[in-house]
Amino acid sequence: MPTWSDHAILWQVYPLGFTGAPAAAPPPEEPTQHRLRRLLPWLDYAVELGCSGLLLGPIFASETHGYDTVDHFRVDPRLGDDADFDELVAETRRRGLRIVLDGVFNHVGRSFAGGPSWFRKGPDGYDTFEGHERLVALDHDQPAVRDHVAAVLDHWLARGAAGWRLDAAYAVPPAFWREVLPGVRERHPEAWFAGEVIHGDYAGYVKESGLDSVTQYELWKAIWSSINDRNLFELAWALDRHNDLLATFTPLTFAGNHDVTRLATRLDDRRHLGHALAILLTVGGVPSLYSGDEQAFEGLKEERAGGDDAIRPAFPDTPAGLAPYGLPVYRLHQNLVGLRRRHPWLVRARTDVEHLTNRAAVLRSRAGAQALVTLLNLDDRAYRFPVDVSRLTPLAPDRGAHDPAVVGPHAWRILAERPA
Repeated sequence: MPTWSDHAILWQVYPLGFTGAPAAAPPPEEPTQHRLRRLLPWLDYAVELGCSGLLLGPIFASETHGYDTVDHFRVDPRLGDDADFDELVAETRRRGLRIVLDGVFNHVGRSFAGGPSWFRKGPDGYDTFEGHERLVALDHDQPAVRDHVAAVLDHWLARGAAGWRLDAAYAVPPAFWREVLPGVRERHPEAWFAGEVIHGDYAGYVKESGLDSVTQYELWKAIWSSINDRNLFELAWALDRHNDLLATFTPLTFAGNHDVTRLATRLDDRRHLGHALAILLTVGGVPSLYSGDEQAFEGLKEERAGGDDAIRPAFPDTPAGLAPYGLPVYRLHQNLVGLRRRHPWLVRARTDVEHLTNRAAVLRSRAGAQALVTLLNLDDRAYRFPVDVSRLTPLAPDRGAHDPAVVGPHAWRILAERPA
């Protein structure tokens, strides 16, 4: 696994939505729009948030939403051109940020120009992705497809990308990546590859594919669901599974992304935003924050045409255009991301649940002699946790807690364990 990913905290951006691009590709005669440059005023914002990388959604020429690619070697003309990408790389590097690109290699848009042998055959013509007629499935048994994907990965890594999120990896045979990646890694040994895997055998897929990581949807679901249901036993079960995964690889963790309802909308009680973030940023993994979540943006994902629009909105030209009421949640993110960066060993920490009720839990995240303890209280009353605080120092959110073992209603606390 590349060493830089051990310290990565990613700010995820969906560029087509973020920059206010049209919903569909323009006619070829229309001039290129340089919207990718609209990300530049936000780079310092990402740094101030504490992030060390940008996880970009699709930027390649596509028909509509970016996941119906028609040319993997061309920047979408709604976003810009090679010069715009090069400037983005230069400006991110100047700030110590890395760029992870989003590649769709399970399927392509209908107007993709590959040969007939590139596509998987179905009973009524070409197979499609999950029934979407405009998304044609690639045939991963074809050498030409393998060579094409390797060439795309190489091309953009050579231009300055640091890694790839591989969309819909769960639909791609893991053996395909086992054939493609070794040659790419030989030429780009520091590249990081994370696959989108929603369910199933995460560890098995990583082992068979040779990927560095996959998306940890089990933990994402457990975070908001256990909080909403006041059932922290679900979280405990997910953390036990998470520990098992960490023995094999380091998952890509998140509390929100471009495909799901916004965290601020998903949670029944806004007082529990801090609980969700405290869990995310004190357990093992490579954390990703979806742009706008750090401002408590709302948005409901709906299963219909245009159902992602609410969770992929356009942003202001600069951070100065943000509404002021998001600032407290931004500061909360800043504080927890800062805590995470001061404890980089958390990337591979195992988390044990040392005390558990439906509405209260003690999580101890440990790596070697270092440990953080997170206290979660979802109840309407203060809760005294049965923990020995003699070697614990409160870190957040209230460093000066009079009694660190007592956590107020709908509150949480993180404490550092001093070595014996």
